[in-house]
Amino acid sequence: MVGKGGRKATEDAASDHHKMLAMVEEREARLRSVLETAPDAIITIDEDGIIQSFSRAAVTLFGYSAGEVIGRNVSMLMDTPHREQHDAYLTRYKKTRTKRIIGIGREVFARRKDGSVFPMHLAVGEVRYRDTHLFTGFIRDLTQRDRLEQELRQAQKMEAIGQLTGGLAHDFNNLLTVISANLEMLETRVDGDENRELVTEAQEATALGAKLANRLLAFGRKQPLVPKPSDPNAMILGLVDLLRRSLGGAIEVNLQLARDLPKALTDASQFENTLLNLAINARDAMPKGGQLTISTQVVMSNQTENSSLPPGRYIALAVTDTGTGMTPEVRERAFEPFFTTKETGKGTGLGLSMVYGFVKQSGGHVAIESKPGHGTTVRLLLPVFDGDAVDEVKPTRRHKSARHVQEAILVVEDDPRVRKVSVRRLKSLGYSVIEATSGADALAVLGGGAKVDVLFTDVVMPGMSGIELSEEVRVRFPDMKILLATGFAEPEALKAGLLRTGAGWLQKPYSIKVLKRRLDELLDV
Repeated sequence: MVGKGGRKATEDAASDHHKMLAMVEEREARLRSVLETAPDAIITIDEDGIIQSFSRAAVTLFGYSAGEVIGRNVSMLMDTPHREQHDAYLTRYKKTRTKRIIGIGREVFARRKDGSVFPMHLAVGEVRYRDTHLFTGFIRDLTQRDRLEQELRQAQKMEAIGQLTGGLAHDFNNLLTVISANLEMLETRVDGDENRELVTEAQEATALGAKLANRLLAFGRKQPLVPKPSDPNAMILGLVDLLRRSLGGAIEVNLQLARDLPKALTDASQFENTLLNLAINARDAMPKGGQLTISTQVVMSNQTENSSLPPGRYIALAVTDTGTGMTPEVRERAFEPFFTTKETGKGTGLGLSMVYGFVKQSGGHVAIESKPGHGTTVRLLLPVFDGDAVDEVKPTRRHKSARHVQEAILVVEDDPRVRKVSVRRLKSLGYSVIEATSGADALAVLGGGAKVDVLFTDVVMPGMSGIELSEEVRVRFPDMKILLATGFAEPEALKAGLLRTGAGWLQKPYSIKVLKRRLDELLDV
C-alpha cells in the first residue's frame, strides 16, 4: 500500500507532468499560430538541410503544400548556384562555425514550384537542441520592391532622355524655321522649272524634318494635345479597313472590343497615330504573316502592375502580334528614341517613343510584354473621361477686315537668325516691325511709348519666358494682341498661359500663310 505521503508525491508528479504537457501544447499552439499568420514565409530545417516545418505564407509564396516539402532537402527551393552548393555550405558551417548568412541576412534568388525565380531577403536564425542544430529561415519576397525600383530607374532614364530630346527639338525647330522661311522667299525669286523643283524638294525635306521634330516633342511630352471625350472602339473600327490594307493579306486582324466601353479623354488624332504605329511595328515583327489582335477593356488602377497611376478607371488598349518577340534587352530599350532593331534606312526608331510620350502626357501608362518566339503585346492605359473635357483655346472672331496695313508688331526672339526671318516675313506682309531680343527689352520698348498692335514672342527664352512676358504685357496693356511661337514648350504651361492671356500661338516651323492667318485672326477680333 502507498502511504499518504507517497500518494501526494505521485499526485504532485502527475500534476507537474500535466503542467509540462500544457506548457508544451501552449508553445506548439503559439508556434502554429506564428506559422499560420506570419506575413513572411518561415521555414525550419535540421542540420542536414531537411525541411521540418513550412508556414502558410511559405505555401503561398513557393506554391508547394507543406506535405510536398517537409522531409525533403531545402535546396529544392533554391536557384542555381545555391541549389547545388547548399549541402556544402552546411557541412562547412558544422566544421568551421563560420557564419556566412546566419544572423546576417542576404538577398538571394529562390525557385517556385512552377519553376519561376524571384528575389528574396533571407534571414536565418539558429537554435541548439540537445546534440543537434535547428535553423529557421525568415523569407521576404522582394519582387514588388525590385519591380518598383526598376520602374523608377526606367522612369528617371526616360525623363532624362525626354528632356534631352525636347531641347534638341527646340533647336532643330528654330533651324527649320529659318530654312523654311528663306526657301519660301526664295521660291518667288527663282526662274525656271528646274530651279523651282530644287526649292520644292528642299521644302519637302524641311517638312519631313518638322515631322521628325514633332516626334521628338511627342516623346518628351512637349507636344500640345487637344484631349476630348472620344470613343476608342469607334476610332479603332474607323481605322480597321486602313489597317487591313496596310498590313497585307498575310496578316489577319482580329478585334476583341469590350461592349459599352466608356469614352476616354484623349487626343483622337494622336490615338489613331499610336494605333497605326503599333500595327506597323507588329507587321514588321511578322515577316511571314500572322495574327494582329486589338482588344479593349476597362480596368481599375489597382488592377494594373503600375503603382504610380492615380486611382480610377482606365481604358486598356492591347495590341498583340504573333511575331518574333523581343529579348529582355530589346524590351527594356524599346521606348528610347532612335533605338531600332530594323535594318538601316527602314525605320527611325521613333514609333514607340511617340507612343510612350503620348500615353504618358495623357496621364496613362504603357507597357510591353514579350518573349522571343512568343510575340509581343503593347498595352496602353488611358484615363476614362470623367466629365471635365479640355477645350481647345481659340480666339472668338467678331468681324473680319479686308486688309491690315501698317499695324505695328513687336517681335521678341532671342535667336538672331529666327528673329531676322520673322522680321522679313512680317515686312513682306505689309506690317511695320520693331525688334527686341528679350522680355526685358520688349518691356522697355513698350514702356517707352512705342505704338504696338501685336506682341509676337517666342515662348522659350532665357530670363523671362514668352508666357511670363505675355502675362506682364496683359496687365500693363490689356487691349494688346499677343501671338506666341514655340518649337518646344511645356504643354500645360502653354495652355495655361494661353487661357490667362488670351493669346494665339504658332508651332515652329510655320509657313508664311499660317503666320498671316494667325495674325488676321488676332486683328479681326
